[in-house]
Amino acid sequence: MRRLFAAAAALATFVAPVVAHAIVVERVVAVVGERPILLSDVRYRSKPVLLLRIAAQTPNPAELASLEPEVYKETLNRMVDERLVEMAAEKAKVSVSAKDIDDAIAKIAQRAQVSVDQVVSEARRTGLSEQEYREEVRRQLLEGNLVQLRLRGRVRVTEDDARATYTHLVAQIKKENPIEARILALRVIPDSTKEQEKARETLAFDLAKRARDGEDFCKIVTDYTDDVDTRTTCGSRGAQPFAAYLPELQKAISSVKPGETAEPVHVGEAWLVVQVAKATTLPAFEAVKDAMLERAQNEALDKQRRTWLEEIKKQTYVDIRL
Repeated sequence: MRRLFAAAAALATFVAPVVAHAIVVERVVAVVGERPILLSDVRYRSKPVLLLRIAAQTPNPAELASLEPEVYKETLNRMVDERLVEMAAEKAKVSVSAKDIDDAIAKIAQRAQVSVDQVVSEARRTGLSEQEYREEVRRQLLEGNLVQLRLRGRVRVTEDDARATYTHLVAQIKKENPIEARILALRVIPDSTKEQEKARETLAFDLAKRARDGEDFCKIVTDYTDDVDTRTTCGSRGAQPFAAYLPELQKAISSVKPGETAEPVHVGEAWLVVQVAKATTLPAFEAVKDAMLERAQNEALDKQRRTWLEEIKKQTYVDIRL
């Protein structure tokens, strides 16, 4: 029996390197028309999504194992849709120029009240190079132009549609128990020294104390936050369902009353100072009528978009192998 185990161990020693080299690193995972989509492309496009999903969910090792194939499938489905859009755009002679992309990024920067360079830097932080970010913007513009051309005439919304959208939204908001958390983010630069890390921690606790002592939290956010997206919104991304916040933020939010500032929490590579905004009453329909009409229009347009893509898919050879 010992000789049998010894022989098995010896065999494993020689076989292991062969098995390691047998790992699939490239294959076709889908074909759209005559165009293949490679596994390496799906993995590459999935990286930013995986980083964001991991940061948002902080999954345990078991969840991580199931997260990757799930994200790969989502990414592949999106890439298939993009290929269908590209083919439809070529047929309709719809294109996007470099100037169109420049203008779109400039508008994004203007809405966020930051510079174009800051927009690009934020994209890099999520794992996209400048060229990859521009390509993502190009894809969105191309689809938007095509949707305008093909689908805008199919969509008609009325005030009744807007009221139905408002009623559904109010019911959803009440069910989700939304909370508006204002968050000041102090990032700790990778490879910082212990002294630098301690300085960021000390600053976070000092800023939290200043807010609790009555200093204007919005002004503190404007002066100190590293999150460019919320620098001009008092650190707020709007009301979110309580369950959507990270566990560390849920704990901080639960420790204070509306209008109060919690003790800083360390999440990932940042110290976060959290203030819970005071609850506000939901506006009446008439006050948000235009917004509800736009929302109803967008929902109807998205429904038409999905139907349109399915129509194209039925007319195109699509073979998904993942």
